[in-house]
Amino acid sequence: MAEDDSTARIPGADQLFLGPVTQPYPRSPKTLRKTGGASIKYTQEQLSCLLEELENESKRTEARMASLKKRQGNLTANAEVIEQQLRERFENMRLALEKDELAALGMLEQDHRENSSKLTRHLQDWTQHLRLVRKHTSTIKKLQESSAESQQPVCAEDFSCSKKLDVAEEAIRLNEEKFQKLMKALGKISKELQAQLQRKSLLLDSTEVVIDRMTSHRQIKLMSKGRSMHISAEDSSAPNQPQQFDQVYCALGSVSITGGQHYWEVDVHCCSAWAVGVAYGSLSRKGQDKSTKLGRNKLSWSLEFQDGQLSAWHNDRHVVVSGRTGRGAPDKVGIFVNYQKGRVAFYDAESMKVLQEFSPASTAVFERAYHQFTEALFPAFRFFKARDGHSVPDHMEICDLSM
Repeated sequence: MAEDDSTARIPGADQLFLGPVTQPYPRSPKTLRKTGGASIKYTQEQLSCLLEELENESKRTEARMASLKKRQGNLTANAEVIEQQLRERFENMRLALEKDELAALGMLEQDHRENSSKLTRHLQDWTQHLRLVRKHTSTIKKLQESSAESQQPVCAEDFSCSKKLDVAEEAIRLNEEKFQKLMKALGKISKELQAQLQRKSLLLDSTEVVIDRMTSHRQIKLMSKGRSMHISAEDSSAPNQPQQFDQVYCALGSVSITGGQHYWEVDVHCCSAWAVGVAYGSLSRKGQDKSTKLGRNKLSWSLEFQDGQLSAWHNDRHVVVSGRTGRGAPDKVGIFVNYQKGRVAFYDAESMKVLQEFSPASTAVFERAYHQFTEALFPAFRFFKARDGHSVPDHMEICDLSM
């Protein structure tokens, strides 16, 4: 009988595979680098090279810090100089206003003094006359008493003392007509000053705009180095360009707006029907459907004047805009773009009245989703055809805003 094994065997133990043992918290690469780095050995020559490199880096860092400190000092000095210059400019303006104010108040004071002096003289004459009248009144009363006692008529001097009115007295008054004119003039100057101060802020972001000849319609003729344009009855002999508008009388500016703030002005007073604004470079150029017309699509924003009506357009929606009092359209249109804020604003460039603003907070007529710009913007211009189908011989000009 065979002897039993003293140890029990596990079934399938000969096929059991035990994998490698894994530590529950392996060392991080940083720890491994430190561990590995500790074993690096440097020769004297290598240490000398490292020391030289570190000394050079230290010198370079010190030089850079000295340069930055110098620039910081120059920055502060320049800011102080500009601050002084600004204070001088505003002080000169204040002095001019104070001088004019003193002159106006002095003129009023002089007019008041002269007329007051005249009235004083006339008042003295009437005071003397009143004394004479009262004197005669007292004398007559005494005579009446004497006559009543004696029952006899009395002889006396002539007591008539009627004083005639002096026509010149009625003319003594402040020259109110003159001062009303002064008030109106000051009111106009005040409005113009406020407009110019607002325009000054926009002019700080003025952008030089010229027309891109490659985009303009064949009948749009450019002058003044691309700053002025008009419609010609004749087609240009130049070949058609891929970026050229072939049916709509449009043109784009050459400046590409991809960020920041930009402002320019367009003189439209010699144009009977026009549109100005901005458009993406992807605006269609071929054909004459809505995809090529300013404001009639999602790719453009415009202010236009046509048939005596001023209106603002985007995505084929529009609002009627009230222009300057007494006429429908301004002589000059200012266009302001804040790319980051998705804002386009149109101004009457003379009164600085905001004619229309497109922004995320604009009127519900326009969709807000399209006021975060996603492409480069370009200044845009359009002439309209006359009702008989022929082009109107009008022209527009981009204003020179150099200061």
